[in-house]
Amino acid sequence: MKPVPHATSLRRAPVQRRSAERLTRILDACADLLDEVGYDALSTRAVALRAGVPIGSVYRFFGNKRQMADALAQRNLERFTEQVTERLKSAGEGGWRSAMDAVLDEYLAMKRTAPGFSLVDFGNQIPVGARSAEPNTRVADRLTDLLSGYLGREPDDDLRRAFLIAVETADTLVHLAFRVAPEGDEKIIGEARELLRAYLARVLD
Repeated sequence: MKPVPHATSLRRAPVQRRSAERLTRILDACADLLDEVGYDALSTRAVALRAGVPIGSVYRFFGNKRQMADALAQRNLERFTEQVTERLKSAGEGGWRSAMDAVLDEYLAMKRTAPGFSLVDFGNQIPVGARSAEPNTRVADRLTDLLSGYLGREPDDDLRRAFLIAVETADTLVHLAFRVAPEGDEKIIGEARELLRAYLARVLD
């Protein structure tokens, strides 16, 4: 089962398995419709129809489509964290370079394959076109907590600042790569990888 968003993004957190499965169907439908019609044309009624649930089920969890998109972004972050964690388990003792590759590769994979991700990612595009610092700070904090043990570092302010700078840089350059080419321009992605390596080498070596 896909991760359920943290309760703070919901009107009511699912308690029973059936309710959690219904929430998953709602968010899956939201993601698919974002790709098909965009955020402006998205509606709670269309999501309910696509998910095969009563409209009241949608409003049990969400007051409006913005809250639904927020929950989808939060689920994306949970999924991203899980995938990076799995990558690190198989990477062994590869150091920060292997960790950076795992983070960037999983982010690129979500950009290419996760429904709705191109519009909401981890919250940066809600409303569409908006760029907010808050989601990147949330991602950086999550990565600091996740990677500090792997790197043998304390999750202090210096490490959080370094990861925030890396996340902001990667976010900007990856978005540029996907504006240039639908699957992400490989040369720009390569330059982003080298830039991140150079910066993190100065901070982490």
